[in-house]
Amino acid sequence: MTERIIEVGSDDRYLSVYRGFMLISEGEDELARIPLDDIGAVIASARGLSYSNNLIVELAKRNAPVVICGSNHAPAALLLSLEGHHRQSGRIDTQIKASESLKKNVWKQIIQSKIRNQGSVLSALERPANPFFRMADKVKSGDPDNYEAQAARRYFPMVFGRDFRRDRSEATLNAMLNYGYMIIRSTVARYVVATGFHPGIPIYHRNTLNSMRLVDDLMEPYRPYVDLLVIGLYEDGFDCVSTETKPKLAEVLEMAVAMPKATVSLRRAIELTVQSLVRVYEKEEKKIYLPLPDIQIWKG
Repeated sequence: MTERIIEVGSDDRYLSVYRGFMLISEGEDELARIPLDDIGAVIASARGLSYSNNLIVELAKRNAPVVICGSNHAPAALLLSLEGHHRQSGRIDTQIKASESLKKNVWKQIIQSKIRNQGSVLSALERPANPFFRMADKVKSGDPDNYEAQAARRYFPMVFGRDFRRDRSEATLNAMLNYGYMIIRSTVARYVVATGFHPGIPIYHRNTLNSMRLVDDLMEPYRPYVDLLVIGLYEDGFDCVSTETKPKLAEVLEMAVAMPKATVSLRRAIELTVQSLVRVYEKEEKKIYLPLPDIQIWKG
């Protein structure tokens, strides 16, 4: 069964639980009833929402994150279960003890995958892609030359136009990117917690104010899927987050992703990536399981 992302975008709603269902109400009127076991995540992007504590507890039991968004559609808070796996303490110890050389090698693989996927997006759009594949081949352990940033400076104007700048506070194309990235971020967070890893113990990201550093590390190769989906929506005449674009952006989790052994949904690919990181940290494997550069235009 495909888990549902429930987005609450209308103001002044009350979210509660009743006999295995999440209820969405306005005043005395029940507006929707969704089985809790069908919910993969709840996205709260409206004003004046209120929640019952029992609902939050039931979602946590099912490891379904609750994402609370700001006005720019970027996540302001992410509520996750504290106990996602029976071996959680041991897994966190494994994270803490991971050597710098191991983490630098994993980061190299992640950045190579991200840059190659950016090249794949450009190829799908029939724009010059070979420089990105060559750049990916140059990435060294830990990316000391910061090829990630070099690629980003060239990539975004090539996809979205020469005048485009990545600005998280901007309300049109950037807001659609925020929303799509947020969906991926919440999905990565869910699987990180499910494996017993702590989302705040990073591979690379060092911002001490960010409690989701590992999540932000692992989502990097999956960002280009959102980019291709957003540029497709833009070319179809959509230029902002709306009731029409939100469900289309949520479809990113069903996009086909070529992985080393099979093609799977993006949702499943994220799960495989997180699981493989556990095996790398536990010295069972040397390579993390990451998407191959074969991103196709999504038809829905």
